[in-house]
Amino acid sequence: MRLFRVAPLGRVVLLLGLAGGLLLVGCGHTTDAEQAANQYAAQEMAAAAPHGNLPDYALPPEKLAQAQELASLRVTIHFAGEAWGIVQLLLLLWVGAIGWFRDVAVRTGRNRWVQAYVFLLLFLAAGFVLDLPIDLYAHHLSLRYGLSVQGWASWFGDVGKSFGLEWLVGGLLVMLLFRVIRRFPRRWWLAGWGCAIPVLLFAVFVAPYIEPLYNHYEPLEKTQPALVARLEQVAQRGHMRIPPERMYLMRASAKTTTLNADVEGFGHSKRLVVWDTTIADATPDEILFIFGHESGHYVLGHIVQGVLLSFVAALVLLWLGFHFVRWAIARFGRSWRVPAQEDWAALAVLVLAFSVFSVFMEPIGCAFSRHIEHAADVYGQEAIHGIVADPQTTAKDAFDLLGETSLDDPNPSPLVEFWSYDHPATGRRAAFAKAYDPWVEGYMPRYLGRTDSRQ
Repeated sequence: MRLFRVAPLGRVVLLLGLAGGLLLVGCGHTTDAEQAANQYAAQEMAAAAPHGNLPDYALPPEKLAQAQELASLRVTIHFAGEAWGIVQLLLLLWVGAIGWFRDVAVRTGRNRWVQAYVFLLLFLAAGFVLDLPIDLYAHHLSLRYGLSVQGWASWFGDVGKSFGLEWLVGGLLVMLLFRVIRRFPRRWWLAGWGCAIPVLLFAVFVAPYIEPLYNHYEPLEKTQPALVARLEQVAQRGHMRIPPERMYLMRASAKTTTLNADVEGFGHSKRLVVWDTTIADATPDEILFIFGHESGHYVLGHIVQGVLLSFVAALVLLWLGFHFVRWAIARFGRSWRVPAQEDWAALAVLVLAFSVFSVFMEPIGCAFSRHIEHAADVYGQEAIHGIVADPQTTAKDAFDLLGETSLDDPNPSPLVEFWSYDHPATGRRAAFAKAYDPWVEGYMPRYLGRTDSRQ
């Protein structure tokens, strides 16, 4: 029996959407030097024992045991969390809780804004309570394994901030969604996608202004002027300029022991952020590589590519969600007390659709993320060439440090890496870094040309 009937226009949209996503994932060429390093890394991981140390990324015995334990727990939490998200929505619908939330919201009066916010508050609160055991256990693990130093009061404060933001912003989006559904009952998925595009752009743009609610930021030039001068060398090596006023230090040590840096924002809000834990634990050369990696995201337009992939994913999810909602209400609407797609309770059915289909779209998003992270690794290693004495060792040592502080599994299951890793496995990245040298005779770099005395 077919789940739902696919209209010709829908088939075209679905095929174009999936093709667009695959094109984004597969964009870019691979040089001979990159192919050789990839082959070396793949052979090293294939020869090692599952979850065991590699020649180029090895943890001390105690930390290896912790990484192996944590890897199993992380996989369990990840997939159990996805499954529980789907099951809890089905339970809330089956026991009539969603219908009761709708009734309470409608009884508040005829003002649809009030109804939307009341329904959403009850819906989010139910999800928060049902998710809380997994979230508490995940934070407990981060404290137990020394990955976090954030106290429970601070943690609950961050959770409360996220809940408040989700409710305030979500209410606006719910009102927009149901206005579109009521006006375009047969094409709301397409009209909703048109509305989603500026919403997604705004979300990326405004993210750097939201982050200070959770962490303290300072201009990097003010706190680390000598480091900024060295980072400028890497920027010039890449024939680009990241203005110092767009470089920030984040006081991550107040909450975590892990290392990181990232690119945030879009357009005028775009900035590069380095964590203070990275500056404290990494060597100056390793910091230059990490900066080179992040500047690669900046220069290679990965944020724009990510936004484009989000547009594709939104189109596919909304189209699938439209058909799923119509089918589910026709089949289960009476028992779920969801009479029509215009009813507030239909939001839970749409979220259920997104939850189900997102599981199967996850490998595409992760493949794209691994693709751009690998490209940034290549760019970062090329960007520090001629600035540090040994780019291969510097990059490999940086991955060793990042992996050890995060207790990363040296050799994870290929299936788990394919399905859920948004970065290549740390062991794979370290082995690639050791082998990647496009400056030897017969090879050419991918992004930055030969500009030093070795050409």
